[in-house]
Amino acid sequence: MKSAPKTFHVKSFGCQMNVYDGERMAELMAAQGMSAAGTADDADLIVLNTCHIREKATEKVYSDIGRLRKVARAAGRDTPMIAVAGCVAQAEGAEIVARAKVDVVVGPQSYHRLPALVADAVAGRPALDTELPALAKFGALPARRRAGPSAFLTVQEGCDKFCTYCVVPYTRGAEISRPWTAIVDEARALVDAGAREITLLGQNVNAWAGEDEAGRTRGLGGLIRALDRLPGLARIRYTTSHPNDMAQDLIDAHRDVEGLMPFLHLPVQAGSDRVLRAMNRHHTRDGYLRLIDRVRAARPDIALSGDFIVGFPGESEAEFAETLSLVDTVGYAQAFSFKYSPRPGTPAADLAGQVAPEAMDDRLQRLQAALGRDQIAFNRASVGRRCAVLVERPGKLPGQMLGKSPWLQSVHLMTDASVSDLVEVDLVSAGPVSMAGIERVRRAA
Repeated sequence: MKSAPKTFHVKSFGCQMNVYDGERMAELMAAQGMSAAGTADDADLIVLNTCHIREKATEKVYSDIGRLRKVARAAGRDTPMIAVAGCVAQAEGAEIVARAKVDVVVGPQSYHRLPALVADAVAGRPALDTELPALAKFGALPARRRAGPSAFLTVQEGCDKFCTYCVVPYTRGAEISRPWTAIVDEARALVDAGAREITLLGQNVNAWAGEDEAGRTRGLGGLIRALDRLPGLARIRYTTSHPNDMAQDLIDAHRDVEGLMPFLHLPVQAGSDRVLRAMNRHHTRDGYLRLIDRVRAARPDIALSGDFIVGFPGESEAEFAETLSLVDTVGYAQAFSFKYSPRPGTPAADLAGQVAPEAMDDRLQRLQAALGRDQIAFNRASVGRRCAVLVERPGKLPGQMLGKSPWLQSVHLMTDASVSDLVEVDLVSAGPVSMAGIERVRRAA
């Protein structure tokens, strides 16, 4: 029989939703009387909160498990209890137990049961749960009591889109929206705990729908309008969106709601209609560009972000050129780009025409060069703007603080402001990934 762990460490991989889930698992462990360890190497229980989107992320989990055990042996310590959570746990639960001999495996919809599973492992009982109960976990999670200046709040989970390259529908389940009241209550708790900015999260966050206190059907735009009325909440963001769920009311919220930041992450994945059909994206290049025009008409200064996959099976050089031309047309302020990675069980993994690795490498380099060009261009165009910066943490230099602009740019400034202060700054210089600002006015909390 193992000893009950007294300290824990949660390491999250992948998306913002995993960060949120990791925070909630930490709160669960703390509610059991356990203490957070500074590093994984110092913990009795290590929770690896995993991502299954890409093959390398999956292999990194197994590599981490081996490294953690090796470090413990080298230090003469008992091997820590290891729990694998998240999407790799959901997709490969039995294989993880067989291959890595971990103590606990729990999927992303069952992590509210983590304390019970740890107790099972301590008692020598099987500790694996990869069920997909609809929203059951949220009611079992402890109340939010501490938050940084910017906090995540999951409002929607799962995906019904079934893009042919993606494992999310299989690891997170069907699209489910959390109830209006539960979201508003958690947002209020986060503000009371110190948050001044909340980012609403979902696999397809703009698919959120629910009924408000009066029983009226609302979409994400209506939810944002309600949250904007919460005292003490200065900023609202949301991610990740699907183009097909970008309702006009949400677009209008970018025009009307002062607290909704001028930033939109709207993945397109490719610029070729044939590739988009093969991906089962359910939108076209032209439809996406017209949607961008509508968003910019509502909020001309909006910063746009996207996701791109290069080397999808069958992608030709001419089709990749269509992606580059779309990038040129949109002018993204930020973007994420990846080489296609076949995931077991997805339709795309069995498609003919798998692109050679060297071709994918070349295309990714060219795409990232174009995206980097546009990101620095957006930052340079921001020089001379006056805006509010939410201070998030100290910088590397004495007297320096780091925060975020409304357009999600990192901003360095010399100030005696504290974390969570909103500081009015002039943006005076631009780098590839950050800005420098000079303080003008500080806003009261």
